[in-house]
Amino acid sequence: MTKSQDTIPETDTAPPRAVEKRRLLVIDDDELVAASLRVALPANWTMIEASKVSEIPESGFVAAFVDMHLTGDLKKAEGLDVVRSLHRAEPQLEIVAMSGDFDRHLMEQGLKAGASRFLAKPIGTEELRLTLEKIEALLTLKEFASAQVETSSHEREPRWVGDSATSLEVTRKIASLRGESGPILIEGESGTGKEVAAWLLHSQEKRSNLRPGSPPRPFVQVNLGAIPESVFESELFGHVKGAFTGADQNKMGLCEAAHGGDLFLDEIEALPLTSQAKLLRFLENGEVRRVGARETIRVQTRVIVATNRSLSDMVSAGEFREDLMWRVSGKRLTLPPLRKRKDDIGALAKYFFDLERPRRNKQLTEEAIETLQQHDWSGNVRELKRVCEQIALYAPLPLVRREDVVTGLPQIARAGALVSSDGSISAGNEIDLSIGLNELLARFEARVVREALRVTSDVDQAAERIGISRSSMYKKMKDFGLDRK
Repeated sequence: MTKSQDTIPETDTAPPRAVEKRRLLVIDDDELVAASLRVALPANWTMIEASKVSEIPESGFVAAFVDMHLTGDLKKAEGLDVVRSLHRAEPQLEIVAMSGDFDRHLMEQGLKAGASRFLAKPIGTEELRLTLEKIEALLTLKEFASAQVETSSHEREPRWVGDSATSLEVTRKIASLRGESGPILIEGESGTGKEVAAWLLHSQEKRSNLRPGSPPRPFVQVNLGAIPESVFESELFGHVKGAFTGADQNKMGLCEAAHGGDLFLDEIEALPLTSQAKLLRFLENGEVRRVGARETIRVQTRVIVATNRSLSDMVSAGEFREDLMWRVSGKRLTLPPLRKRKDDIGALAKYFFDLERPRRNKQLTEEAIETLQQHDWSGNVRELKRVCEQIALYAPLPLVRREDVVTGLPQIARAGALVSSDGSISAGNEIDLSIGLNELLARFEARVVREALRVTSDVDQAAERIGISRSSMYKKMKDFGLDRK
């Protein structure tokens, strides 16, 4: 096993600030393979080597490369058991399986065992560095997401909050786009976090440059839905003095301002067809011509596009250019709605409550989180954030209760709960009037009684809680077929 320094200087100038190296575990019985990986290893990584199972350390590494044939016998894939063992011990560990055997079944078995990817040996220098770059991007995203909220900062960087399997898949895809050029399309319903994803795509490139003092990569954000068609060309590409009435000086366009960085075009579905053609020309040749100018300017920027509508459906309806759709969708990132990642609601709500500190110090109870998880959140994360702000403002106790959440939910959600067949809080946007007022009231009444009995198993206390007599409580329990629990 080789030894190496665990820190590297942040810059070439003194005095440097030490940056901790990432530790990579390489499990391979071939010393030549280990030596080649060691030589090609990026400077911010250090390597731990093991040639057999007994040499594998229990911890101290953030990623592992595992050879599938540790004895050289291609008929035996001992590495699969190693991958399973590593994944079982640390499910978040980034594991890369590798082999010179191009057997498809073996490759698929490696992924099923817990590897995130499979590389064919010999692994080239460029492929190794690219793979480690993606792994480092994912680790950075996880570390940033789990970092404590800096309540003293007025400018907090966005983060993707949540550790569900769905969220992990999103962060993996974001990390996989590190270092990639060309347009990126972010798809998702309104409020799912497209702006956050765009910022993370940009910031992981910014963090990859460890040399302070270098000019920051610009991040220019444009809401295309807010730009009138008449000024679209001037806003994006700029204009020269005298180009039109009111152009009393030269103006740099947003595309030019994003040179060397990222240009985020939000709500591209709102762009008129005539403006789509102008944007397409820029994406094809990277050149802009200011309005009224003769010469063109070469711009190098990565374009990130976001939409809450299906561009293919818009193409079919004649509302979006097909060539532009193909141009912006070479790399796709689809964000799930909040109803598909309800396991993250607790973490998201706690994050939003932490943002309110120290002005408001409220803590969510488990019953409050369960109530939030029962809502369908048609407005997604944006709606959850607004509801949390309302609850933090009006909840009377330091502990947020179930009733505080119900009060803070939008009125339309509380109306939808009336028609829920099981009595749970739902996000139905319409009341089924066909079942009649009496049935609607009965369902709501049953839900209230059931909730009172859930909060306390004492019938007298439950009756007192909802303001009815003990005898009425028993009658309603009988009418609604509720056990005394």
